[in-house]
Amino acid sequence: MQLSAQLDAKFQQLVGRYPVKRSAVIPMMMYAQDEYGHLSDEILGEIARRLDMNMTEVTETLEYYSMLRRKPAGKFHVQVCTNISCQLRGGFEIMAHVEKRLGIGNRQTTPNGIFSLEEVECIGACSGAPAMQVNYDFYEDLTPSKVDAILDQFAAGRKPAPVPVISGALHEPHPAEVRVISQRFGIRDSRTLKVYEQNEGYAALKKALKDMTPDQIIDEMKKSNLRGRGGAGFPTGMKWAFVPKNSPKPKYVVANADESEPGTSKDRPLMEMDPHALIEGMVIAGKAIGSHQGYIYVRGEYRYILDIVDAAIEEAYKAGYLGKNILGTGFDFEVCTHTGAGAYECGEETALLDSLEGKRGYPRIKPPFPATAGLYQCPTVVNNVETLSTVPLIIRKGGDWYSSLGVPKNGGTRLYSISGHVNNPGIYELPLGFNLNRMINEVAGGIANGRKLKAVIPGGSSCPLLSAEECDVAMDYDSVAKIGSMLGSGGLVVIDDQTCMVDVARRIMHFYAHESCGWCIPCREGTAWLRKMLDRFHEGGGRTEDIPLIDEVSENMLGKTHCALGDAAALPTMSIVRKWRNEFEDHLKGKCPYKPADVLAMSH
Repeated sequence: MQLSAQLDAKFQQLVGRYPVKRSAVIPMMMYAQDEYGHLSDEILGEIARRLDMNMTEVTETLEYYSMLRRKPAGKFHVQVCTNISCQLRGGFEIMAHVEKRLGIGNRQTTPNGIFSLEEVECIGACSGAPAMQVNYDFYEDLTPSKVDAILDQFAAGRKPAPVPVISGALHEPHPAEVRVISQRFGIRDSRTLKVYEQNEGYAALKKALKDMTPDQIIDEMKKSNLRGRGGAGFPTGMKWAFVPKNSPKPKYVVANADESEPGTSKDRPLMEMDPHALIEGMVIAGKAIGSHQGYIYVRGEYRYILDIVDAAIEEAYKAGYLGKNILGTGFDFEVCTHTGAGAYECGEETALLDSLEGKRGYPRIKPPFPATAGLYQCPTVVNNVETLSTVPLIIRKGGDWYSSLGVPKNGGTRLYSISGHVNNPGIYELPLGFNLNRMINEVAGGIANGRKLKAVIPGGSSCPLLSAEECDVAMDYDSVAKIGSMLGSGGLVVIDDQTCMVDVARRIMHFYAHESCGWCIPCREGTAWLRKMLDRFHEGGGRTEDIPLIDEVSENMLGKTHCALGDAAALPTMSIVRKWRNEFEDHLKGKCPYKPADVLAMSH
């Protein structure tokens, strides 16, 4: 097959990035789809030939990822998010408006081929909800009139300006904020090496490579009490220490930039406005564990972020911060990006590693853990973007300094994506241990439209929900755990007193049923059963015995699935059924007491 010169060069570059050629299959399919609009048998055959794979291997990988398609979409592919943060701010109404405006339904294309439409799960724009993407461009804080203006411009052959930075990431610092990792947000050209160096960029790398041993770096990380910002909250220094020092195998540092937990949208602005902090953190991690290769796994929906990070990597190579003999110290470290293609499961570290190896993103059985048998069965550290971007600050200013910003065993600050029914949704940096009520009422401006607080999702949709009465709590890992929930990924979703909690449970379960990889029966069947029951309940067809049954099915998923996705589906559902059982009982009367029938019909 004759490829364009640009695509041929990209394919050659991708094949050379990995010790195992198959790792290039997903990025190659994404870039080919960008050029041709879909993946034909001919292009898949060419990819298979270049990677020494057969067509079955290529197609069975393709079918796992939601962004890869065999059939052409419209010239402008409109994707409307209706996940929890967007739902709360009118996402279903936006979807209905676009359907009416374009005259097509979900997964349909206009007769002239100009537009296609898809209702999608979380796209990482939670604090800019409601949001949509057209091709890879983000449009946020939507209203029907804004949508019309955007579609008018596309129809006229013009590209409307996308949102440059996620809504709410740029704002005047709130007096309660402690700007550490977000200190460069809003500085002009902050993504460039020149501005990064003017603001103490790469000073930590010089210190780590010239003045510190690997053990000293790890000790400093342990002192910092930095816990993983991706959701699990595992101590970073301890994770690094688990990597065997004398392994004869290559070692890898992998940045998990597959930010896809509904409610969470803080890694995107970090990479957009401060990519060099991530790169610097990865090189320091490499020195600490004896690794010489890093990969940044970026979720497929963040396509424009991939270009920004690639540009920063190129700058770092030219300046001698990456590559051979960095800063004349004899230490070598290579970094490249790797695109995902739409799979929530790949946020789980072992599923991410399988995806990085060019396979379906199925989670692995643990042990062994990635520290000893990770990428290509070699010792690997997988850390979240926010975690790695914090590393340079800790090395530069010291672990004790960073730890002192938080509370015992919960060092430092973290970025919170605050979305839902607040007056000032956005991304805010606050010290660990900050009070949740203050976060909602002072930092985020209180509940919108003069309503009252009903519930909060404290750390992304996989966390048990808190009632309004439980929100006088310190937001740190241990305090939130004591009241039965999790700090998670920092995705704070605020829900007002005019919201149907059955509808919230239903929408959350739609997400997990959609994203279940199908590997294990409790998750595959349990999420499907719960989705059906919650749909029926919300539509007025529930039975009294369904209420304890929803709880029982959730309970039977908990701790019995191959990975944590089953728990992620069960935990919020159990909390909603138990804390808002009265709303389920109200639905037994035949209709949702919070929504008129026409909105119910829309919320499919």
